[in-house]
Amino acid sequence: MAEAYIVDAVRTAGGKRGGKLAGWHPVDMAASVLDAIVERTGIDGAAVDDVIMGCVMQGGQQAGQVGRNAVLAAKNLPDSVPAVSIDRQCGSSQQALQFAAQAVMSGTQDIVIAAGVESMTRVPMGTTATLFMKEGLGNYKSPRLEEKYPGIMFSQFMGAEMIVKKHGFDRAMLDAFALESHRRAQAATERGDFADEIIALEIETPEGVVQHSTDEGIRYGATLESIGSVKLLQEGGSISAANASQICDGASAVMIVSEAALKAHNLTPIARIVNLTVTGGDPVIMLEEPLFATDRALQRSGMKIEEIDLYEVNEAFAPVPLAWLKHTGGDPAKLNVNGGAIALGHPLGASGTKLMATLVHALQKSGGRYGLQTMCEGGGVANVTIIERV
Repeated sequence: MAEAYIVDAVRTAGGKRGGKLAGWHPVDMAASVLDAIVERTGIDGAAVDDVIMGCVMQGGQQAGQVGRNAVLAAKNLPDSVPAVSIDRQCGSSQQALQFAAQAVMSGTQDIVIAAGVESMTRVPMGTTATLFMKEGLGNYKSPRLEEKYPGIMFSQFMGAEMIVKKHGFDRAMLDAFALESHRRAQAATERGDFADEIIALEIETPEGVVQHSTDEGIRYGATLESIGSVKLLQEGGSISAANASQICDGASAVMIVSEAALKAHNLTPIARIVNLTVTGGDPVIMLEEPLFATDRALQRSGMKIEEIDLYEVNEAFAPVPLAWLKHTGGDPAKLNVNGGAIALGHPLGASGTKLMATLVHALQKSGGRYGLQTMCEGGGVANVTIIERV
């Protein structure tokens, strides 16, 4: 089978809900990362075979095929470049990356941009369901689904609390993990480690136009006391807004190419795709599937967790990466070394390629060889992608 290579990966700096990116239409935000990755690679935009765009809330300003609209809004891509929008919940743009790699590996395409976008300010989480319900247009839970899962409203918050209880965690452990996420994100920002992956966006301020190039959600100087003071989301539970991912606006993109494209366009690869895995499991506990998807990915690639130099495990809720570490025996020092979604934000459909941008650039800086990325997703699904630095 043909190889697939990553030649660049970019993301916007995260914006808090109602924060610095609130003035950006999601289509234009997505177009900006597409333009940036084409410009940075120096490729002719007309050579791009496809754009695959992950987006979860495909309604309102993200409706009408947001991926295609982003291509049409882009300056560096002609209208001849096709696009498709996909929803695999929080793993949408990681699945976009896997679809892009599969297209290249199959030999059917040579240059594909995998991307993601989510304005959680402009298209709030859940509105694509709740707005229809309010209009009396029905619920996603069908009679047959209700028969199979009676009385269950699939909830990520409920799933996170179930993981806490199943694995014997408590709030103190979750808060300590959250604090470390902020500390690592602060240190990475101060070192300039995100400079190679972040593309700046112009924003209007009372003082004039400025460049947004620093993740807005990092709590500088956070303490266990400040994190522990945040109200629990459920009485008697362990999850709070402080030990869960932050609502976030953002966009990201990764360019995947074939070996032939490397030569034809004089491109330099930064990573090779090693393994693409996606699995489905229990839709009620829901967020535990990365544990078992990682088992399969390692087994299929003939690797052991000790061979992986860096891991990006999405911090949807603190118990997810903690359970992943416990299950896999991974090294905490290799996990989310620049912080994760608790500090940097989780812009839903953009998070997959956002994490890959962070992972591939962190591998470049550390000199590590292998990186693994995984994401918990609504419905009990998980993606795992393993890459090799080249």
